Formats: sequence, C-alpha cells, structure tokens
Amino acid sequence: MKKIFDNLRYDLPASLVVFLVALPLCLGIAMASGAPLFSGIIAGIIGGIVVGIASGSSLGVSGPAAGLAVIVLNGIGQIGSYESFLVAVMLAGILQIIMGSLKLGTIAYYFPSCVIKGLLCGIGIIICLKQLPHALGYDANFADDFKEFFDQGALNIAKETITSLTPNAIIISILSLTLIAIWDKILSPKFQLCKAIPSPLLVILLGIILSRFIDIADHQIVQLPIAQNAQEFFQQFTLPNFEILRDPQIYVLGLVIAIIASLETLLCVEATDKIDPQKNITPTNRELKAQGLGNLISGLIGGLPITQVIVRSSANISFNAKSKLSAILHGFLLLISAILIPEILNMIPLASLACVLLVIGFKLINVKMIIKIFRLGYEQFIPFLITIICMIIFDLLKGVMLGMLISLGFIIFHNFRNAYEKISESENKQHDHIIKLAQEVSFLNKGAIIEMLKNLPNDSSVIIDASQSRVIDYDVYEIIKDFKENAKTKNIKLQLKGISSSKIE
Repeated sequence: MKKIFDNLRYDLPASLVVFLVALPLCLGIAMASGAPLFSGIIAGIIGGIVVGIASGSSLGVSGPAAGLAVIVLNGIGQIGSYESFLVAVMLAGILQIIMGSLKLGTIAYYFPSCVIKGLLCGIGIIICLKQLPHALGYDANFADDFKEFFDQGALNIAKETITSLTPNAIIISILSLTLIAIWDKILSPKFQLCKAIPSPLLVILLGIILSRFIDIADHQIVQLPIAQNAQEFFQQFTLPNFEILRDPQIYVLGLVIAIIASLETLLCVEATDKIDPQKNITPTNRELKAQGLGNLISGLIGGLPITQVIVRSSANISFNAKSKLSAILHGFLLLISAILIPEILNMIPLASLACVLLVIGFKLINVKMIIKIFRLGYEQFIPFLITIICMIIFDLLKGVMLGMLISLGFIIFHNFRNAYEKISESENKQHDHIIKLAQEVSFLNKGAIIEMLKNLPNDSSVIIDASQSRVIDYDVYEIIKDFKENAKTKNIKLQLKGISSSKIE
C-alpha cells in the first residue's frame, strides 16, 4: 500500500496529462473510423482500466489506435453496420488471448533497434503534421496534403494554407506554447510546486478561459456527446449483432484486426520500453492476453479496437509516471469526465490540445537521436529513414515492414560477402591458401565461393576449413565436391577440415 501512495504523487499528475492527450485522440480516431464518437471514449476507458489492470507494462497506455482507423472504416462498410463490426472486435480479442497463450509475443524482439527508433521518430512527425492544422486553425489535414503534394503542387498548398489560417487559434497556440516553455524550462526546475503541476493542465485551463473571450468556431472546440440523464448515457453504448457470425467475412476481418492490433501493440511495447527511464521489460505474452481481454470487452459494449499506443505511453513517460496506476487512473478520468463534465470538456479549444501534442511529438522526433543514428553509418540510418518516410506516406505498419525489409537486405548482403575468410601464402607458410568457412554458409554464398575457388592457381596447396561452421547448405557441399574433382586436373593439393567425407561423396 505504501508503494502505491509513493507512486501516486507521480502517477496522478501524469494520468491527468494522459487523460488530456487521450480525450481528443479517442474522439478523433472514432470520427476517422466512421464510428460513433462515444465508441472512442469507450475504447479509451477499457484500454485504461481493464487493459491497465491486466497488463504487465509499467508505463504503457492503451486505447483506440489511429493505425486501425482505416481498417475500421473499411470493415464497417464491408460488414454493413457498426453493430456487426463489433463482433469482429470481439473475435480479434479472443484470437489475441490465444496468441498470448501460445507465447507469440516474442515476435517484437526480432525488430531492429533502428526500425523501432524510426517508428518513434515517424510517429512524432505524424503527430506534428496532424496537430499543426488545429494549432493554426486550419481545417484541412497537413498529412493528407503531403500525400497530394505532387498532384496539387507545393505553391498551391502553401497559398491555400495561408488564406485558411484562423488568427484566434494562432493566438491560443502561441500563448499555450509560451506557457509550456516557461513552465517546463524555467519555473519547474526552480520551484517544487510548479514541478508538481503538469504544464498541459495549465494550457487546458488557459484555453478554456480564452475560449470565453475569443470567438472560436464550433469545429475548433472539443465536441463530446452530452447525456442529460443516466438512460441517455447508457444508450450511447452499442451492443454487437451476433447474427453476423453466419457470415464468413466476419472471421476474416477478426483475424486481420487481431494480427494488426497485435503487431502495433508489440511494436509500441518495444518502443515504450526503450524510452522508459526505469528500463522495465514488458512481458509481451501477458500483454497480448491483456489486449485481447480489452478488445473482447470493448467489442461487447460498443468500443473501437484497442492497442497499446505510443502517443499516450510517451506522454505518460514524459510526465514522470512511475507505475501502471497512471494508465488505470486515466481510464477512470475518461469515464468520470464523460459522465459528469462533458459541458466543460466541450469548452476546450483544439488548438490547446494540439500544443500539448506538438510538444510530445517534438520530444519523440529527438534530433540528438537522429544525429546519433546517422553517425552509426548507412546500414542503421537507411532503414531508420525509410521507416519514417513510408510511415508518413503510407501508414505505421507499411513503414515498419519496409524498414524491416531494408534491414534484412543488409543482413543478407553481409551474409553474401562474409561466407569465408581466405588466408594467403604471406600469412601462412605451410599452405598456399587456407579458406575458413563462416559459421553459417547458405545457398546465397554459392556465387562468392565458386568465384573464389575458380581463381585459385594451379599447383597450389589448399585447406578448406569448416571446423567452426555450424550450418552448411547442401548446395555448398556440392560446390566443394565439384572442386575436389577439378582440383586433380589443376594439380591442387586439397585438404578438408570439419567436413565429413559422406557429405561430398
């Protein structure tokens, strides 16, 4: 009990920040998914309370994920109704529980560090691109403009952007960013009281005050559904249509959601653990089970699919959370706010929330990290860069997959080059040439080995040493067999080490 209260002074302020970050994301993702707005709040509540309790992650925060918005939108259209789509969410949850039980959570460990860091940086850039319109009072989406960049032209987009800016939103953004900078960089380091109050909370309070004196359009303010009584509140929950279980499409859709939600969760777990100051290691199989339980319950009461989300998790870490109590409390705050104070929440300008997210996005971009990866060489930097670019142009999963493919390409290239080590006469006086095969020699190395053996001079002594090799492809044994036959015609004295005669007969 004492440990919980020791953490409470850190976790409660952090949970307030995560709540303020999660609220607009829950609503925005629901809107982008073509689902009821309240479905995003439901997913946020379940992600905080249910997944928070069941998860083994200390600082990870779960909720509806932007990466699934397109799948949800297309899935609702494919299945025909949101009520039917909820069954797919429940099926995905069941599959995730099975995946966790089968210990499939370790797949995240096979993603290169440069790709994970590219994921973090790319998400930071996307956050900034997505939030700049709200900070500037511009109704269009900068990220969507980026995709149409080559069709419309940069000059046309720039003109349209400048003419569409809203001065009042810009004023709120300037004041909000100034307050964050002064509070975090000047006042918090000097005064303990200031350190205890998170700057995003002050930004939201400032935004509510300014919204009373500055004219702001309705679409530039948070719009949460308002229930007049308990009956209206519970009517915002949606029950699934189980009749759709007769349709085979629902099982395919459930499988797709389960796979993508699990991958996003595991990638975010890996990324969150990397930026965790306490360096906790999340049990990934337990995390899959927790996410599955969350999706099962979320689908049952009308919520969107849930994953662990790096935006909320990084906000949690940035504001000094110490345990998963912060994630759980943020879920309760979402629930309480949806019941008690929707009118107050609907006074918050989107520009204020955008400034909080812009700061989080900038921290994720981390210029020092980019410089460090660049100095590590092109084999680290190129996958890092490809991951970021493809995430911005396409989506999170495509970016990560392409980054992985580039990293695998470098591994294959090295495997191709490093099949053997050749020691020449100047290094060894007893034999003209010693060829030491690598630990693993595959069919990919055939060309390099054939070319090297072909260029060995006549009347020489050669040792092919496979004593350190653990895996040698049958194709390579065939090459050695052929060389053994041809060596006689070139008067080459061949000696084999670590190669069974039965392999080349």
